[in-house]
Amino acid sequence: MKLRTLTTVGGCSHGKGRARSAFTFAEVLAAMLFMAIVIPVALRAVQIASGAGVAAQRKSTATRLADFKLNEVMLTGVWSNSAPRGVFEGRYGDYAWNTRTERWLDENMRLVSVEVTYRVRTRNYSVVLFTLGQIK
Repeated sequence: MKLRTLTTVGGCSHGKGRARSAFTFAEVLAAMLFMAIVIPVALRAVQIASGAGVAAQRKSTATRLADFKLNEVMLTGVWSNSAPRGVFEGRYGDYAWNTRTERWLDENMRLVSVEVTYRVRTRNYSVVLFTLGQIK
């Protein structure tokens, strides 16, 4: 930044007296170029952070729903004779669930899993919870 000093006496300006400051044209262009580079990068970083926050929140919700559904399936005994699937109702309608039963080492036990799938923007995600169930 360059400083110029001017004094005005009767409409004439002289080189001494009160100081005035201003940015040069090159400094203004450099600041605009800097902002043109930094602002898009900063906005992309905010967008990525927002997406990560949404994904984390939806994963937390999916985990709670999977825990709820696994407990329900185990308490009702539905897992022992079928493999139910469905979609949660109400505000959780975009979360789908699926149960699966697999053999375990002990013939009287089964590995029961509940998978909850959900979507964040354009990607599909899932959460799977497992437990053991005893055949009666």
